[in-house]
Amino acid sequence: MTTDNRTPFETFLAGHDEDDWAKIVRDLLPSIHEVDRNATEIWFAFFPLALHRAFEQSDDAEALAAKLLMQGRWRLRDQIDASHSFFYGHRFWPDVRAAVAELASASDAPPNLVLVSQIRETAGRVAAARQVEQSLTIGIAAVAFMTLRQVGLEAFKSAPGTVSIDKKHLRLSPEDVLRERAKDDRQGLFGFLRTEDKRWTVVWDERDEERRFKVLHMQEVASGAATDKRPWHEVDTRCTVNEGPIPVQCRSASCGTCWVGVLGGAEKLTEVAARERRKMPEFGYVDTDEPSPLIRLSCQAQAAGALSIVIPPWNGVFGKYLKRLDESGGDGGGARASEAGA
Repeated sequence: MTTDNRTPFETFLAGHDEDDWAKIVRDLLPSIHEVDRNATEIWFAFFPLALHRAFEQSDDAEALAAKLLMQGRWRLRDQIDASHSFFYGHRFWPDVRAAVAELASASDAPPNLVLVSQIRETAGRVAAARQVEQSLTIGIAAVAFMTLRQVGLEAFKSAPGTVSIDKKHLRLSPEDVLRERAKDDRQGLFGFLRTEDKRWTVVWDERDEERRFKVLHMQEVASGAATDKRPWHEVDTRCTVNEGPIPVQCRSASCGTCWVGVLGGAEKLTEVAARERRKMPEFGYVDTDEPSPLIRLSCQAQAAGALSIVIPPWNGVFGKYLKRLDESGGDGGGARASEAGA
């Protein structure tokens, strides 16, 4: 359980629940540049406030993590400067972080604060200082405010606040990135006549030319990843030897380890089928009726074109727990009682 020694601005942030943040993100999305619009939705799915609050309210966080089968790096405080590396706006993180830290450190919170306005204003100040469009800083600004909410001001300010982007990728314009995401592999002179032997590139880290693999036409993305026999298990301990860079423990949507975010090409994946749609809310990743959402189980989604994806740094099974927690009124008591009687 946490103790409350928050600054006035932290207290202001703590007054916004999951529904408030969902509305804020919806309000902001139209004004976020296309290059980071999907990334923003993906990030908020990767680091949901509801899951953070469950740990915040827990008497034994380690026991809860074990119960929810949490694997990998799910604590945002361990990746304050890196969780958003798949954003184009990642390059503006040092400026955004400094601006948000300054705002949150004030001894008094200004009256009549509106969070969505504070995000826009902060993004505007950074954009003006960097001489870029504000649309490029809004998404990363929203991330900064949510990161502050989850890790606290002390940890937020203590992080180095630095990013590392090579010169080649730093020179890319947002339009360059969007063009690259939209590009499909050439299939040869008579490629339009072939179907079975078409191959598509799946990029899983746009910053690294080595982090990509091929998937056959209409092959599950996780199966395509398994053809990449490089030792990715040495990079991510959740990965299995010879199974590629996407963690996977099954091929039937039963484990939830293979979830991914789709930066580009969501429409090139098969629509969500019944089992994937049923299991995703159980895992806690997403609950939507959209046929082509940005969060997918890669063992179920089949590719009909090139993709740009993001592999989350963690996985777990927490949807049912959060539902019980919500039904209990948010104090965790009802959920713990349900577990004890299960």
